[in-house]
Amino acid sequence: MYNHAPSDYRCPFCSVAAGQENKFTYTVASDIVLRTSDLVGFISSHWWPRNPGHVILIPRDHYENIYDLPEKYGAELLSASRRIALAMKAAYSCDGISTRQHNEPAGMQDVWHFHQHVFPRYSGDELYARTAERFRTTPSQRLPYAQKLRAAVAELRQ
Repeated sequence: MYNHAPSDYRCPFCSVAAGQENKFTYTVASDIVLRTSDLVGFISSHWWPRNPGHVILIPRDHYENIYDLPEKYGAELLSASRRIALAMKAAYSCDGISTRQHNEPAGMQDVWHFHQHVFPRYSGDELYARTAERFRTTPSQRLPYAQKLRAAVAELRQ
């Protein structure tokens, strides 16, 4: 009912969830920092200048937005967001954390697969001021962030 993906849409996040690398996604296997039976978390391919290494959490199954997402994902998404937030605090020494999730074009959704962002925050970073444009990163730029975050997530499990 509240869906906007075109009928021929090739979902890049479904490729990520399936572990596929192709021309429809910029994400590579080394970007993955968390994988459960229901969710995948990965370093985003697009960053804002003062918030590098933010994570996107997605359900492994395709749901376009929060209206489609089964309620059973709620607790696991919150738990995964918390784990990523704690790992970011340890790995990045950030001052805080922000999470956000967008739905429909007016809500700034631009990938038609439910996803939640977890951002490392730093004093004065102006993430919401939009004073700078986001930019696409390379796998080699993302790798050190993914390695630090994977290690920090693993430490949380012990």
